[in-house]
Amino acid sequence: MPSVTALLHTQNDALRLGRCLETLYPCDEIVIVDHASRDLTVRIAREYGAQVVHPMPGASPNFYVPPSDAMWLLCLAPCESLSEGLAASLFEWKELPSSPSAAAFSVHVRDETVGGWADIAALQTRLVSSRWKRWEGTLPKNDPSAAVLEGELLHFVLP
Repeated sequence: MPSVTALLHTQNDALRLGRCLETLYPCDEIVIVDHASRDLTVRIAREYGAQVVHPMPGASPNFYVPPSDAMWLLCLAPCESLSEGLAASLFEWKELPSSPSAAAFSVHVRDETVGGWADIAALQTRLVSSRWKRWEGTLPKNDPSAAVLEGELLHFVLP
Protein backbone atom coordinates (compact mmCIF):
# COMPACT_ATOMS: atom_id res chain seq x y z
CA MET A 1 0.00 0.00 0.00
CA PRO A 2 1.49 3.39 -0.93
CA SER A 3 2.13 5.85 1.87
CA VAL A 4 1.06 9.46 1.48
CA THR A 5 2.56 12.43 3.28
CA ALA A 6 0.67 15.72 3.25
CA LEU A 7 3.08 18.61 2.73
CA LEU A 8 2.07 22.18 3.59
CA HIS A 9 3.96 25.46 3.87
CA THR A 10 2.59 27.81 6.53
CA GLN A 11 3.08 31.34 7.78
CA ASN A 12 0.60 32.75 10.29
CA ASP A 13 -2.16 30.39 9.15
CA ALA A 14 -3.68 29.54 12.53
CA LEU A 15 -7.20 30.66 11.53
CA ARG A 16 -7.52 28.14 8.67
CA LEU A 17 -5.00 25.41 9.40
CA GLY A 18 -7.26 23.33 11.65
CA ARG A 19 -9.93 23.02 8.95
CA CYS A 20 -7.28 21.81 6.51
CA LEU A 21 -5.71 19.31 8.90
CA GLU A 22 -9.12 17.86 9.85
CA THR A 23 -9.53 16.61 6.27
CA LEU A 24 -6.13 14.94 5.90
CA TYR A 25 -7.19 11.63 7.49
CA PRO A 26 -6.30 9.61 4.33
CA CYS A 27 -2.66 10.69 4.75
CA ASP A 28 -0.15 8.63 6.70
CA GLU A 29 1.68 11.67 8.01
CA ILE A 30 1.67 15.46 7.80
CA VAL A 31 4.73 17.64 7.38
CA ILE A 32 4.40 21.38 7.94
CA VAL A 33 7.18 23.67 6.72
CA ASP A 34 6.62 26.74 8.88
CA HIS A 35 8.00 30.07 7.73
CA ALA A 36 8.39 31.82 11.12
CA SER A 37 4.73 32.03 12.13
CA ARG A 38 4.03 34.43 14.99
CA ASP A 39 0.54 33.14 15.74
CA LEU A 40 -0.69 29.71 16.90
CA THR A 41 0.07 27.95 13.60
CA VAL A 42 2.83 25.70 15.00
CA ARG A 43 0.82 24.81 18.09
CA ILE A 44 -2.21 23.84 16.00
CA ALA A 45 -0.05 21.79 13.63
CA ARG A 46 1.45 19.84 16.53
CA GLU A 47 -1.99 19.28 18.10
CA TYR A 48 -2.91 17.43 14.90
CA GLY A 49 0.24 15.33 15.07
CA ALA A 50 2.05 17.12 12.27
CA GLN A 51 5.82 17.19 12.09
CA VAL A 52 6.90 20.85 11.97
CA VAL A 53 10.14 21.77 10.24
CA HIS A 54 11.82 25.04 9.30
CA PRO A 55 12.47 26.03 5.69
CA MET A 56 15.92 25.55 4.21
CA PRO A 57 17.04 28.17 1.67
CA GLY A 58 16.91 26.77 -1.86
CA ALA A 59 15.39 23.42 -0.85
CA SER A 60 12.82 21.86 -3.16
CA PRO A 61 9.53 20.91 -1.45
CA ASN A 62 10.29 17.17 -1.51
CA PHE A 63 13.48 17.85 0.48
CA TYR A 64 11.42 17.91 3.69
CA VAL A 65 10.21 14.33 3.36
CA PRO A 66 12.96 11.76 2.77
CA PRO A 67 11.96 9.26 0.04
CA SER A 68 12.22 6.40 2.52
CA ASP A 69 9.44 7.95 4.63
CA ALA A 70 6.85 8.57 1.94
CA MET A 71 6.24 7.23 -1.51
CA TRP A 72 3.79 10.02 -2.37
CA LEU A 73 3.40 13.70 -1.46
CA LEU A 74 0.03 15.42 -1.32
CA CYS A 75 0.82 19.11 -1.64
CA LEU A 76 -1.67 21.73 -0.57
CA ALA A 77 -1.99 25.15 1.02
CA PRO A 78 -3.25 25.71 4.57
CA CYS A 79 -6.35 27.43 3.12
CA GLU A 80 -7.34 24.25 1.26
CA SER A 81 -9.26 21.18 2.39
CA LEU A 82 -10.05 17.79 0.91
CA SER A 83 -13.67 17.20 0.01
CA GLU A 84 -15.16 13.95 1.29
CA GLY A 85 -15.07 12.69 -2.29
CA LEU A 86 -11.37 13.39 -2.67
CA ALA A 87 -10.61 11.79 0.70
CA ALA A 88 -12.55 8.68 -0.38
CA SER A 89 -10.64 8.60 -3.70
CA LEU A 90 -7.33 8.69 -1.84
CA PHE A 91 -8.39 5.79 0.40
CA GLU A 92 -9.53 3.77 -2.62
CA TRP A 93 -6.35 4.57 -4.54
CA LYS A 94 -4.19 3.47 -1.60
CA GLU A 95 -6.05 0.15 -1.44
CA LEU A 96 -5.54 -0.79 -5.09
CA PRO A 97 -3.98 -4.28 -5.33
CA SER A 98 -1.18 -3.16 -7.63
CA SER A 99 1.20 -0.32 -7.01
CA PRO A 100 0.29 2.98 -8.73
CA SER A 101 1.89 3.37 -12.14
CA ALA A 102 1.33 7.10 -12.67
CA ALA A 103 4.04 9.57 -11.66
CA ALA A 104 1.49 12.20 -10.64
CA PHE A 105 -2.20 12.76 -10.01
CA SER A 106 -4.24 15.90 -10.55
CA VAL A 107 -7.37 17.10 -8.78
CA HIS A 108 -10.24 19.48 -9.44
CA VAL A 109 -9.96 22.66 -7.37
CA ARG A 110 -12.96 24.72 -6.32
CA ASP A 111 -12.62 28.30 -5.10
CA GLU A 112 -14.87 29.79 -2.46
CA THR A 113 -16.45 33.01 -3.76
CA VAL A 114 -19.06 35.46 -2.50
CA GLY A 115 -21.57 33.82 -4.85
CA GLY A 116 -20.71 30.24 -3.82
CA TRP A 117 -18.19 27.68 -5.04
CA ALA A 118 -16.55 28.13 -8.45
CA ASP A 119 -14.58 25.52 -10.39
CA ILE A 120 -11.11 26.43 -11.57
CA ALA A 121 -10.97 25.45 -15.23
CA ALA A 122 -7.68 23.58 -15.18
CA LEU A 123 -6.84 20.51 -13.13
CA GLN A 124 -3.97 20.96 -10.69
CA THR A 125 -1.29 18.34 -10.06
CA ARG A 126 -1.15 17.84 -6.29
CA LEU A 127 -0.25 14.19 -5.58
CA VAL A 128 3.25 13.34 -6.78
CA SER A 129 5.95 10.76 -6.25
CA SER A 130 8.46 11.68 -3.55
CA ARG A 131 11.06 11.74 -6.35
CA TRP A 132 9.18 14.53 -8.20
CA LYS A 133 11.55 17.18 -9.59
CA ARG A 134 9.29 19.79 -11.21
CA TRP A 135 8.06 22.46 -8.78
CA GLU A 136 6.44 25.89 -8.99
CA GLY A 137 7.09 27.42 -5.61
CA THR A 138 5.75 25.02 -2.98
CA LEU A 139 3.42 23.11 -5.32
CA PRO A 140 4.12 20.59 -8.08
CA LYS A 141 4.25 21.96 -11.61
CA ASN A 142 1.11 20.90 -13.47
CA ASP A 143 1.52 17.76 -15.52
CA PRO A 144 -1.06 17.46 -18.33
CA SER A 145 -0.48 13.70 -18.48
CA ALA A 146 -1.25 13.16 -14.77
CA ALA A 147 -4.08 10.81 -13.86
CA VAL A 148 -7.13 12.46 -12.28
CA LEU A 149 -8.47 11.67 -8.81
CA GLU A 150 -12.21 11.97 -8.16
CA GLY A 151 -13.40 14.65 -5.74
CA GLU A 152 -12.31 18.21 -5.20
CA LEU A 153 -9.77 20.24 -3.32
CA LEU A 154 -11.62 23.13 -1.70
CA HIS A 155 -9.75 26.46 -1.74
CA PHE A 156 -11.07 28.86 0.90
CA VAL A 157 -10.35 32.47 -0.08
CA LEU A 158 -12.84 34.45 2.00
CA PRO A 159 -11.89 35.69 5.48
